[in-house]
Amino acid sequence: MGRFSEAELIAAAQAARARSYSPYSHYAVGAAVLTRSEQIFTGCNIENASYGATVCAERVAIWKAISEGERDFEAIAIVTINGGSPCGICRQVMAEFAPAMKVIIADTSGNMRVTTVKDLLPDRFAMEDLTSE
Repeated sequence: MGRFSEAELIAAAQAARARSYSPYSHYAVGAAVLTRSEQIFTGCNIENASYGATVCAERVAIWKAISEGERDFEAIAIVTINGGSPCGICRQVMAEFAPAMKVIIADTSGNMRVTTVKDLLPDRFAMEDLTSE
């Protein structure tokens, strides 16, 4: 993974998790995405009383990277208390930009597993699926 180890990416996600705004679910999530240019962008989940306005940590991290001009992602680490897997919307967003990206899912006790976006979302909806009549 270049100059950053999986442990360093998990640590960045853990630090982002500490900034979570989750007064409704009480389920804090942190994410850290590593770009091919070896930059790390972090995000935390941000909830809202209007639940539909809530944004997941994975999307915050990816959107921050994109807003800074990054579009090539190598890996993402996600940390929750119990190692919860990314939601379907986050899987689709990850698949939009990096279907082969490594996904590191960790809990706060130090357990982790590694997978890929393709394994999490094997039959993704992609740009090439959009056709005009």
